[in-house]
Amino acid sequence: MTSEEIKEKYSMRDIVERYGLRPNRAGFITCPFHLGDRTPSMKIYKGDFHCYACGANGDIFDFVMRMDGSSFKEAFQSLGGEYIKPVLSDSLSIYRARKKREMAVKQAKRAQAEKDLNNLLISVYRRYMDRFEPFSDGWCDCCERLQKELYRHEILNEMG
Repeated sequence: MTSEEIKEKYSMRDIVERYGLRPNRAGFITCPFHLGDRTPSMKIYKGDFHCYACGANGDIFDFVMRMDGSSFKEAFQSLGGEYIKPVLSDSLSIYRARKKREMAVKQAKRAQAEKDLNNLLISVYRRYMDRFEPFSDGWCDCCERLQKELYRHEILNEMG
């Protein structure tokens, strides 16, 4: 059973009576969560509870957890719930495979763009090496023009 099915099956009154507590006609019980409660201060509603003295409140699972000192999982199972480990669906595995392929394609495009950029830089270097000495003013102007062309053709943008 799921938690919703358990909440439909058991009312808060059923859970309280399970622990030997009987609500009065107004739906109040003495709060089991704090000491010195001489008059009933915990209101029992259909699906939850609230103590007007100590402020304790919650649903049937909270009540069972507090009474037994257990975790949600233990309270859930004590009320008849079945914990089923979720299984990856086919759609999720298909989605992951698609994402993996997309990442591989992106990586290949980046590698190709880097290779193209290196080839372009080598060709520019060879062309201008004959005309200018390295690191001269002409070489710096050439590098600036090359960068502008690369940005204009979006080669560097594809790499980023």
